[in-house]
Amino acid sequence: MYRVVQNMPIKPANVDQYLQSGCGRCKFGGTPQCKVHSWGEELRLLREILQASGLTEEIKWSMPCYTHDGKNILLLSALKESVTLSFLRGADMQDPENILEKPGENSRFARYMRFTDTQSIAALKHAIPAYIQEAIALENAGKKVDASTDAPLEYPEELTQLFAANPDFAKAFAALTPGRQRGYLLYFSSAKQTKTRTARIEKCMPKIFSGKGWSEQ
Repeated sequence: MYRVVQNMPIKPANVDQYLQSGCGRCKFGGTPQCKVHSWGEELRLLREILQASGLTEEIKWSMPCYTHDGKNILLLSALKESVTLSFLRGADMQDPENILEKPGENSRFARYMRFTDTQSIAALKHAIPAYIQEAIALENAGKKVDASTDAPLEYPEELTQLFAANPDFAKAFAALTPGRQRGYLLYFSSAKQTKTRTARIEKCMPKIFSGKGWSEQ
């Protein structure tokens, strides 16, 4: 049964609801057309690996987020053409299997694993836990990432994490003119609370996909 109220999708409260009804962020949420349902088996297999890792399972940005001591470690998401595990500190990881990809030009820290079938997950079933443990170790080490070396403006954490979860969004932002990018970054960063920053980003996503600046109609 899909969760829809007055033709409006409901954002999931937990991962079980996410797998049942999707993320609820587009018009297909809560319907059979939701992309989550195209990857049901792949998502369940990856979830089993993640649940065995010792991470805490939560919902953030309407998708499964796995945390350690309150810190975000990785995201599990369904895209149009694949399922991804997005490591939020992936740029600092060793990647011995050479399987981590950069979501987009503006994704300075996150890296993701892409899967298109259950066979590719099975092939890396024993490697994924090692990547997870390395990601946890990076957070435990407490080393701060240096955001000053390749970007003159601050990218809010909420934005970079959405880039990691949604490579298409990262590419759309990268395709904006420098002036439009700057406008968005200033607008997002000016909010003091993470809840407000997240709300601003989500509200602006349709404009970003359309190639418009935040103040454009």
